[in-house]
Amino acid sequence: MNLHHAVEITLTRPATPGELAYARRTMPLAANHDATQLMAVAHAKTPGRALRRARRRLSKALPIDVITTHYPDSSGHILLNITLPPDADTAVRRAADHAGQDPRIYQQLTLHRALAQQAKSEADLLDGAVQQLLATTTAGQLLAAVARALTLAPGAPAC
Repeated sequence: MNLHHAVEITLTRPATPGELAYARRTMPLAANHDATQLMAVAHAKTPGRALRRARRRLSKALPIDVITTHYPDSSGHILLNITLPPDADTAVRRAADHAGQDPRIYQQLTLHRALAQQAKSEADLLDGAVQQLLATTTAGQLLAAVARALTLAPGAPAC
């Protein structure tokens, strides 16, 4: 049973009008304001197949960087489709072989570790900034300042 899967396509540079017109003859696409992000709906049995189908159809027409599923899968994951340059692909395969892992599993685990480290680093920076602010103000004053900043942020609902 084939389904429709929403996919996001990130380009390495803005697509030209000619590239977009050519690509749209292959697959219906919606572009953002600067033609660096595209949305498409791919007909496939699985999200992974949808990503591969989009890559296969569009790679000759557009400077594709990454293709992702727009919605998380049943496990809550967003799937990525990345084509590495030959040197990087060789390095990943060697590292996976050295670790005794399948290259896809190796890439997945490496990406998960990098994202977890990035999230931890960001949380640590924020925690440090809050501690520094709390050294010179009260928790109530800080909370009020955060509330004001959030209500004044662009796109925040008016009170």
